[in-house]
Amino acid sequence: MIEVKDLSFSRNDGDNKQSILNKLNLFVPACQQLALLGDSGSGKTTFLHILAGLLQADSGSVSVNNQELSLLNEQDLALYRRKIGLIFQHYQLLDCLSVKQNILFQHKLNFPTEVASEFDALIEELGLQNKLNALPHQLSGGEQQRVGIARALLNKPRIIFADEPTGNLDQQRSHQVVKLLTQLCREREINLVMVTHSHQLTDYFDHVNVLRDGRFD
Repeated sequence: MIEVKDLSFSRNDGDNKQSILNKLNLFVPACQQLALLGDSGSGKTTFLHILAGLLQADSGSVSVNNQELSLLNEQDLALYRRKIGLIFQHYQLLDCLSVKQNILFQHKLNFPTEVASEFDALIEELGLQNKLNALPHQLSGGEQQRVGIARALLNKPRIIFADEPTGNLDQQRSHQVVKLLTQLCREREINLVMVTHSHQLTDYFDHVNVLRDGRFD
C-alpha cells in the first residue's frame, strides 16, 4: 500500500527555488499496479525517486506499507531500499558478468537453497533458461530488461518501482515486457508503480495517474 499526502518538492536553481512537485495526493491499494504518465520534465521520475527513498520531499508525507519514510534515518532508509524492487530504463547490468551473475549480484547471494526455487521459477517465466551464461551485450534490449525484472523480483519485494523500463524498446517489445511485468506482480501480490510516457501501455494497470507540471490531472 502506498499513501501520499500533500507532497511537495523543489530544487534550487541559482538563487531561486524551482517547484517540481506541488501538493500531490495519491493512494494505491496493496497488490495493485499504478501507471504514472507524464511528459519529460513533468516530475514523474522525481516522484518515483521519493517513493523509493532516493530523494526526500520538502513537505508532506509518504507512507509505504504503513512505514512513514520521512521518519526513517539513513540506516533505516537503506534497509527500506533493500526491501523494494527497482527497474531502470538503462537496465543497469554489469557488462563483465553473466545473466545469472547479474541477477544474483546485488543480493549478495551465493545461490543458497532458500532462493534456488524462486530463481528457477523466475528464469522459466521470463524465458531466460538458455541465456544464463550470456553476457549483457549478447542479449537484445527486451532480454536485458527481463534480466532487470528477474533481479528486482528475486528478493520477493512487496513493492516494485519501475522508471521508464520500456524507454529503450520498440513498441512490440514494450508491450511484451509490461504485460509480463504486471502479470508477475499480480501473481506475487506485489504493488507496482511504473513511470511511462506511453498511453498505449496503461491498459495493463489497475490505476493510471497523469502528472503534468508537478500536479496530478
